[in-house]
Amino acid sequence: MDNLLDGYRRFRATSWPERKILFEKLAARGQRPQTLVIACSDSRVDPSMIFDAGPGELFVVRNVANLVPPYTTPDHDHHGTSAAIEFAVRVLEVSQIVVVGHALCGGAGALIDGAPEKARDFLPDWINIAAPARDIALKLSEDPEERRRIVEHQCVKLSLRNLETFPWVREKLAEGQLTLHGAFFAVATGVLERLGPDGTFAPA
Repeated sequence: MDNLLDGYRRFRATSWPERKILFEKLAARGQRPQTLVIACSDSRVDPSMIFDAGPGELFVVRNVANLVPPYTTPDHDHHGTSAAIEFAVRVLEVSQIVVVGHALCGGAGALIDGAPEKARDFLPDWINIAAPARDIALKLSEDPEERRRIVEHQCVKLSLRNLETFPWVREKLAEGQLTLHGAFFAVATGVLERLGPDGTFAPA
């Protein structure tokens, strides 16, 4: 905790004075982000840093392997990612959703190799959302590294498809009030790739 408090003190000493007015405005008028970013929880992949975005610009949802589950009939189970998407689309009325995958994704690795022995209470069921991504990778390649990259790319595509299973997302798309985008971040090089209409990723 001490290192976090040291960081907070640096923030108060350097960043806060420069952004005090911005935070006061955000507090007074509320948040009005135009973009929902769905990214992985991986500590190396920070959407605000990647997109050089400031406070109030991005509404961010992070989970293992940047997955969007398919829409289900509302019930009394816990649907954290779906709840965040609902809030962003229906309340904040964001105009775009960006799903950001990344290289060296542990969730993608667990899809291929199985969940780590110490993480089998919740992780296996969660990453099983992306079982179709794994199946595609196993069909397309026998090389372990290539399989993992295919899974990482396919997780982005699957999440985009699953977003369209939400009725109010489909409605906004049909009305032209919302757009969906896919991206992929290479941790080692810092290169961001964008998913094109042809289904391939290319440097942004």
